[in-house]
Parts: sequence; structure tokens; C-alpha cells
Amino acid sequence: MPATPHVEKHFTGSATVREIVIGMADGLTVPFALAAGLSAAVSSTSVIVTAGLAEVAAGAIAMGLGGYLAARTDAEHYETERAREQDEVDNERDHEVREVEEILRGYGLEGAGLEAAVQSITSDRQRFTDFLMRFELDLKKPDPKHAPISAFTIGTSYVVGGLVPLFPYILTKDLGTAFQLSVATTGMALFVFGAVKGHFTGANRLKSALQTSVVGGLAAGAAYALAHAFG
Repeated sequence: MPATPHVEKHFTGSATVREIVIGMADGLTVPFALAAGLSAAVSSTSVIVTAGLAEVAAGAIAMGLGGYLAARTDAEHYETERAREQDEVDNERDHEVREVEEILRGYGLEGAGLEAAVQSITSDRQRFTDFLMRFELDLKKPDPKHAPISAFTIGTSYVVGGLVPLFPYILTKDLGTAFQLSVATTGMALFVFGAVKGHFTGANRLKSALQTSVVGGLAAGAAYALAHAFG
């Protein structure tokens, strides 16, 4: 009877999830705090909607640009470190070979096995450099095309998150009702978002949902209190 093939299930979209979390978390809390604070200072929901949409647009652009620059910085840092490491491989080969030996000894290799592994790794310049980048410097090569993707992901997530607390103010003219609905929908969105994040990252969904709700709630509550204190 043939053995059942083993299929490994590993989540590989951690960068995308991290970017969605960054955009959604800020999008859910910052516009909510703004809308809540304005609720105590103005008498028209249209003013809150206009200000909120302006903040969402500006925030999405700023967050997206920040994500783009961060991804570009990671790529430039990797290339700089790789050039430096390659220069050391070319000009300080003996020292770099000893570093490979030390790294492999840390994984339990000794004797003939160690010598064979070191010879295999150091016999090819690119493989030699790749090994040191990964296991000495703990750097993985970033995707050169990821910067615009990161900007779009963070910016779009911010817009989606930001519309949630503003939507009640679009639906009703009554400030009190809009505020209560905004609190309820934002709290629910944070809980659901946390559960979905837990699903994709492999964490406990309920724990992730509660953590996201508490953190988002505290951030929004602090911003709301400050807006009222200085408003």
C-alpha cells in the first residue's frame, strides 16, 4: 500500500500579513479617534466625514510611502552588505572559511562531514557568499519588486480600515448615534481582523482577536481622551 505523501503546510506570506496589519491597525484606530474627538467639537456629521476622508487619504499616502521607503531601504542594505561580504570572500578568504567552519560546528558537524560541507560551500563564490549572508548576517535577499507592492498593500489596508469608523457618520446625521455605531463597528472590526490575522499566522484565533481588540481599543481610547482633553 503506497504511503500517503506528506504535505508540509507552512505560511509564507508573513511580509504581506505584516503590511496588512500595519495598514489596517492604524486605519481602524486613527480615523476613529479623529471622528470621536470631532464629535465633541462640531455639530455636523458632514464635517467629520470630510475631515475623516481627508485624513484617510493623507494617512494612506503617508503609510504607503513609508512602506515603499522601508522596502527600498531593506533592499539597499542587503546589497551593501552583500558587496562587503563578497569583498571579504575575495580578499580575506581564510578568515571567511573559518567563519563557515564555526557556523557549521554550531549545527553539530565535525570531522570529515564538516570538511566536506565546508569544501562544498566555499568552492563556489556565489554559494560561499550566500551562505555567509544567510547564516552569519541573518539576511535574506528581499524581492526587488516588493517595494511598490508593500506601498499598495499598506495604503489600501489603511483605506479599508479607515472607512469602517467613518461609515456610521456617512449613514446618519445624528452625532450620538453615529458615535455609538462607530465604536461598535470598529470594535467588531478589530475583533474579526485579529481572528483572521491569527488564522493566517497560525496563532490562536481567539487570543489574537482579543489582543488586537484590546490594543486597538486602548490606542483609540487614549487618542479619544486626548482629543477631548485638548479639544
